[in-house]
Amino acid sequence: MKVVIIGAGVVGVTTAYYLARSGHEVTVVEKETEAATLASAGNAGLIAPGHSFAWASPSAPKELLRSLTVDDTALRVNPFKAPGMMFWGLRFLRECNAERATKNTLVKLRLAQYSQRMLDQIAADEHIDYDDIHEGILYLYRNAKRFESGIEKMKLVQEHGQKQDVLDADGVVEAEPFLAPVKDKLAGAIYGVTDSSGDSVKFTRGVQAVCERMGSTFLLGKGVTKLSASGGKVRSATLQGGESLAADVFVLSAGVHSPKIARTVGVRLPIAPAKGYSATFPIKTNDGPQMRIGAVDEELLVAWCRIGDRLRMTSSAEFTGYETTYDDHDLRLIRKLASDLLPEAAEYDKGTYRACNRPMTPDGPPILGQAGPDNFYINSGHGHMGFTMACGSSRIVADLIDGKKPEIPVEGLMLTSRP
Repeated sequence: MKVVIIGAGVVGVTTAYYLARSGHEVTVVEKETEAATLASAGNAGLIAPGHSFAWASPSAPKELLRSLTVDDTALRVNPFKAPGMMFWGLRFLRECNAERATKNTLVKLRLAQYSQRMLDQIAADEHIDYDDIHEGILYLYRNAKRFESGIEKMKLVQEHGQKQDVLDADGVVEAEPFLAPVKDKLAGAIYGVTDSSGDSVKFTRGVQAVCERMGSTFLLGKGVTKLSASGGKVRSATLQGGESLAADVFVLSAGVHSPKIARTVGVRLPIAPAKGYSATFPIKTNDGPQMRIGAVDEELLVAWCRIGDRLRMTSSAEFTGYETTYDDHDLRLIRKLASDLLPEAAEYDKGTYRACNRPMTPDGPPILGQAGPDNFYINSGHGHMGFTMACGSSRIVADLIDGKKPEIPVEGLMLTSRP
């Protein structure tokens, strides 16, 4: 079959990989001039099934309300910049109870665990080096009371197969000697032993090269403006400039732009843009311990990891519409974390910064599978866990297109199975 995939981020490219491997004639269309340049390039580099918790939780409404008057919250909303989010926001609030938060977390966890296995398999089968580090991830706490709450919270994922250890401050230093100078600032950590990290851009472009060797075509710098459907099927995609592309199957993996494209064939996707900030710095070279383990500061919700000779740091989720502007004030949490816990880790005067929008669903899990026209498939809405969940979701969508039963349950992932 001829398959058109819209979007060349890590999700779209891994979808292309599985479909090309099955023998399909694959064309990937991307409005940017290179693959993996937007959300896939601005993530924290963490592959973190151990952090699969749904954002829609009992505490989220209070956090969002607090963000209207206080600017140090990690989850923020600006109603003046995102006035069209009312419908999405009401659905988000509906998910903010304990029962639904648990259900959504377990759906994400199941997909993330499966996806990590698929990612490892692709990297091994295709010999892709993506500066991966398989040393786990530290979820750090500075406050003893929050640490106790974190231990209770983490029991949910531990009970469902995620290996995690509870470490005191000495244990943190044993796991990551680089943190020894700031040990007195730490109450402890949850150590996600099997979590990992790596460069999603390097991985995506490595997979792209494999796809091209299998005969796939990448049309870069040519975004899709609309889809045309008749007789219950999508017939063609119209590209910028007016060119039309026909296929037997269409897969939408366009991140935050997916809803606009889906609406052209009558499909409504509950996906909203959540802006995040990232910074990349050259690692300092010294004679002491070298940073090994990715981490998340559970107070500031700043994440970081080493990617080759660079330090990547990310922070915040801000609902401000589709804009991706930022100023010095928006980077304050990253700079605070660097000053507090990693003062000697990198050359902070040589940083590069960016903001990008991540495609968020109200409940948390991405939207996978067929929707609307018979030959139209969705693989979008992965939020801040696109790198973690990409390979698993792409394998599921490819299996569905091929008429195969996915290897894990898809309940809670299909558009038709959402409340």
